[in-house]
Amino acid sequence: MNTPIYNLRPRRQGAIPDVIFMLLVANGLMFALQQFPAFSGIIHSLALWPFGSPYGDFYPWQLVTYGLLHGDMMHILFNMFMLWMFGRELERLMGPRRFLTYYLTGVVGAGIVQLIVAGMQGGGYPTVGASGGVFALLLAFGMTFPNRMIMLMFPPIPMKAKYMVILFGLLELYLGVSGNAPGVANFAHLGGMLFGFVLLRYWSRPRRRS
Repeated sequence: MNTPIYNLRPRRQGAIPDVIFMLLVANGLMFALQQFPAFSGIIHSLALWPFGSPYGDFYPWQLVTYGLLHGDMMHILFNMFMLWMFGRELERLMGPRRFLTYYLTGVVGAGIVQLIVAGMQGGGYPTVGASGGVFALLLAFGMTFPNRMIMLMFPPIPMKAKYMVILFGLLELYLGVSGNAPGVANFAHLGGMLFGFVLLRYWSRPRRRS
């Protein structure tokens, strides 16, 4: 018997579902703390540092906590807007617990890929941002609502969700390989999508009953 990915009867929620509200608040608070010199140690302890970096040390919890930090105002605004835009319906369909599990899988998966890439390229600087979880949500949205029309921001043209996911994926791959977006963890974004896809496939596989 198949184990459903989504709840058959999603509970009613407000304009901002519970988990997304929690993530918005947590990311906002952490970004606010980053602005005060007294909390400058946040980056050293919570950002994702590559193995052997001369500037900071890696700790396992950073695979989650780096997703609560952001580089600047535009960075956090874009990620939180994407979280709200693509996550609302998914949380209502998945339910809070499964939605949070999926989101964190994207964050952790993106972090793992970033550590691998940084190890291969010899990078020593930390990674911050919720983009891994956001790109995982983008993939799930495109798979759940493939024919939903989405208006892109840049350029402002309508596009079906399934084509938007493909476009974003190809763009991230191109930017990652070409190096035309320095300072952006493009392969980490792809890692979030990859780990999200694997989890969705795992949830949807048939289960045997004894």
